[in-house]
Amino acid sequence: MQRPIYLDCHATTPVDERVLEVMLPYFRESFGNPASIGHLYGWEAESAVKLAREAIAKAINASPEEIIFTSGATEANNLAIKGVAEAYHQKGQHIITMQTEHSAVLDPCAYLESLGFEVTYLPVKSDGLVDLTELERTIRTDTILVSIMAANNEIGVLQPISTIGQICRDRQVLFHTDAAQAIGKIPLDVMAMHIDLMSLTAHKIYGAKGVGALYVRRRHPRVNIAPQLHGGGHERGMRSGTLYTPQIVSFAKALEIAISSQLEEQQKILTLRQHLWNRLSELDCIHLNGHATQRLAGNLNVSFLGVNGQALMLALQPVVAVSSGSACSSAKTAPSHVLKALGHSDELAYASIRFGIGRFNTLEEIEIVASHIVKSVRSLR
Repeated sequence: MQRPIYLDCHATTPVDERVLEVMLPYFRESFGNPASIGHLYGWEAESAVKLAREAIAKAINASPEEIIFTSGATEANNLAIKGVAEAYHQKGQHIITMQTEHSAVLDPCAYLESLGFEVTYLPVKSDGLVDLTELERTIRTDTILVSIMAANNEIGVLQPISTIGQICRDRQVLFHTDAAQAIGKIPLDVMAMHIDLMSLTAHKIYGAKGVGALYVRRRHPRVNIAPQLHGGGHERGMRSGTLYTPQIVSFAKALEIAISSQLEEQQKILTLRQHLWNRLSELDCIHLNGHATQRLAGNLNVSFLGVNGQALMLALQPVVAVSSGSACSSAKTAPSHVLKALGHSDELAYASIRFGIGRFNTLEEIEIVASHIVKSVRSLR
């Protein structure tokens, strides 16, 4: 049976062959614990982790000591938000985020509210961009953290991170960004963008699942976070737990590949996205969700008016693997909170499909998918 064409790269990506190749020795040959510094096996693992940490730090213009390895972006977000809240609660208990954030940011914020913190959820404009004037107005003397994602996981919108970072720096408020979808796809410079904490993950850029990182600024200003996992004092005491060397190595290699070919690869993906959009535009009554140009190259989120979203998903399944929104909420029956924040009706939100185009997709695949969607939508209508 032929497998569907994969266009769900915002959910996850396949491990690149080049990444898999560098991982394999650390499963059976150099399998030591990086914390076992009394013998060769530990030294091999420790060296591999050290080199990976240096590579990831260099990619975002950070120092190696500022990279804290985690199990993924969800843990990194929790460590950043809850860690800052616990460390700075005497300074203030006000946090600012956005209505369109991933649940890995919204849920920790809701948890902090249950502990007595106050969270402001900024609305977005109809194109998904945050209102910078509203952000400035919302910052108070007791605000300790602003958390705004770099790239949205559903509609691909790119927020003006540099400007937000400058606003936070001018007001002496810490700035955290969830860059899980942005890393490797757009340039990220923590110094130039005034980012104090940044959450990353490997599996969106053809690395292994189960590994991520949190960048934590060490100077100007030095950021303190309270650890959320205790037991061993790993990662400079910020995140205890045995480091998973194969995944960490995969992260560094995946990021190296992504950055070395970033311009060329993103232009290729953008060309595929534009072809898909041009073909879908043959249909009447379709709506592009999110900013037309200020978005990830591989993202296309489209609502097909007059079509039941679930029915369309069923019609597409034999040919293409796509989703109607975040993979973390795909089992929920409620309409996307991101699309609702754009001002969409339930009907429009339910009729949306998220296309995530990636490194291994071809023009031939895009043409097959587009033809099938046009035919299916017309049939359902």
